[in-house]
Amino acid sequence: MMELTTCARPYAKAAFEYARDASRLSEWSDMLSLCASVTAYQKVVELLGNPQLSGAQQAETIIGLCQGDGSLDQPFENYLRVLSEHRRLQLLPEIAVLYARLRAEEERSQQVQVTSAYPLSQEQQDKLAEKMAARLGRSVQLVTEIDSSILGGVIVKAGDLVIDGSLRARLGKLADAMIS
Repeated sequence: MMELTTCARPYAKAAFEYARDASRLSEWSDMLSLCASVTAYQKVVELLGNPQLSGAQQAETIIGLCQGDGSLDQPFENYLRVLSEHRRLQLLPEIAVLYARLRAEEERSQQVQVTSAYPLSQEQQDKLAEKMAARLGRSVQLVTEIDSSILGGVIVKAGDLVIDGSLRARLGKLADAMIS
């Protein structure tokens, strides 16, 4: 995994710097996500691993698969061609992740994963987002998930920070305290 990150980092940084300078961070994020999801399909993975296909053929195939609704612009297609020349198209998922981190840092935002036992109301989500923004010192985007196994409460994950306020965790701590 570290090797993929090391190889992908300069390509992600180049994409980010171009998109930032062109004021197209959001568009490039969307295009990278689209191409990363396409390159995750098993048939495409096999295609990218085929040594008989030239880099240019691989790039044109990826562009063709992603171009269905005209969602790729010319500079991004050129970026894909550069990746293909260096046989780096398989790095697109990792490049997309690194690009998203660079973009979040630039925009001073962070994605926060919230797992709850039951759906949160919009008011609860707004309150939680406000508290997390104050704690992290940046704007946050909540991504909510339902997991009934936590019984109640929420688990909040923001980067390395994990706040486990679930009923399951509290019951586990109580059981540990009773045993000791």
